Amino acid sequence: MADFKNDAKELLDAIGGKENVNAVTHCATRMRFVLDDPSGADVKRIEDIPSVKGTFTQAGQFQVIIGNRVADFYNEFSDVSGLEGVSKDDVKSAGAKHMNWLQRLMAALAEIFTPLIPAIIIGGLILGFRNVLEGIAFESLGDQTIVATSQFWAGVNDFLWLPGEAIFHFLPVGITWSVTRKMGTTQILGIVLGITLVSPQLLNAYGVQEILAGDVQTWDFGFFQLDKIGYQAQVIPAMMAGFLLAYLEKWLRKVIPEAISMIFVPLFALVPTIFIAHAVIGPIGWTLGTGLSQVVNWGLSGTFNWLFGFVFGGLYAPLVITGLHHMSNAIDLQLVADYGGTNLWPMIALSNIAQGSAVLGMIIMHWGNKKEEQVSIPAAISAYLGVTEPALFGINIKFVYPFVAGMIGSAFAGMISVALGVTANSIGVGGLPGFLSIQTDSMIGFFIAMAVAFFVPIILTIFFEKKGILTKWENNHLPIPKLGQ
Repeated sequence: MADFKNDAKELLDAIGGKENVNAVTHCATRMRFVLDDPSGADVKRIEDIPSVKGTFTQAGQFQVIIGNRVADFYNEFSDVSGLEGVSKDDVKSAGAKHMNWLQRLMAALAEIFTPLIPAIIIGGLILGFRNVLEGIAFESLGDQTIVATSQFWAGVNDFLWLPGEAIFHFLPVGITWSVTRKMGTTQILGIVLGITLVSPQLLNAYGVQEILAGDVQTWDFGFFQLDKIGYQAQVIPAMMAGFLLAYLEKWLRKVIPEAISMIFVPLFALVPTIFIAHAVIGPIGWTLGTGLSQVVNWGLSGTFNWLFGFVFGGLYAPLVITGLHHMSNAIDLQLVADYGGTNLWPMIALSNIAQGSAVLGMIIMHWGNKKEEQVSIPAAISAYLGVTEPALFGINIKFVYPFVAGMIGSAFAGMISVALGVTANSIGVGGLPGFLSIQTDSMIGFFIAMAVAFFVPIILTIFFEKKGILTKWENNHLPIPKLGQ
């Protein structure tokens, strides 16, 4: 422990002294400080300390990367500073005071999705692999897909839909559970709520054409009706319902006597939340979706469709988060029926590539960070094969600046795609294999747009991190090493 004494003294002085430390603790590799005046920390001086491997600020906490011997360093730091450590939750609470509303929102998103990342990652790889099996026609197979020529791979493809559907179509179950876990309320109620959002009794959210055509069963209460529509793969409605359940349960526990709380708190928290989810959240979501489809149709046929391509290309990734992207399928199919092709689908494929490239930029910048690579590498592969959820929820949204870099790259790629009249035969495989769906006379234009979607996010992600642009919004839970370490 003695070999850290001088470094601990130097760190104490460099962060502004004992009087600048509001709270301190440590995790597996990092010292975690909440500083009264974050600007009082001399970052350059701190990073020159031999024991320090890097610094970053996350969720209102100034974190100093020490490595596996952080516990020994922490003990030495406590001796030289006279500061007593607190729990990680107390540090989080103290750090939240230094966060604005957007940082608090991003921190909440990170806490909700972190437990779900392993499932999202494997789900993305499964769906990406299925895209290859059933969506790509190979010339060596007589321009047929793998599943069309092999019963074995057809069986594998069919079987893999079991976990694929469980992970993504039933994602709202995981989200509502994770919200109740974060809020400290009854987790089984969150699970039940999630199931009511994706129940087989409901029309699958992917059945967009039936929904828009009004072919939906209802709950008939006599003087009003509710549509039986599910929320498969939708994130925002599930989060809204989850938080409503959590806050309602907390309020009920304050007003209902403890002797009867076991019965009435779950009843009056769960049932009203389910009703509100289907009576309020659902109609709002589908009204927005219908409006979106009308705007997209108008934008693609308007004089300034190239500008629409820029806007849609940039905003498609956020639409994936909200679940409103489901509406694009109906628009694609209508465009194919009316015009023999769709110029919307190419932009979707380009957005997949852009978000994957943003992750690739993170991989390049943090090469050697084994913990981060466990998430980032499979997330990039999944995005390049057309499934972006692992990239979005596992890396890009948590760091923010790669998410923005991906949106910018996708925006310019979308603008180029529409300006050059790139058209797909129909809906196909997103990501890098997307060119297989493009009409022959549009192929060169698509490859130009694809190059923009591939390279621009990588360059911007690296630029943003080196220049510190948007990095103050970081809410990742992964250490960022200094370049070259």
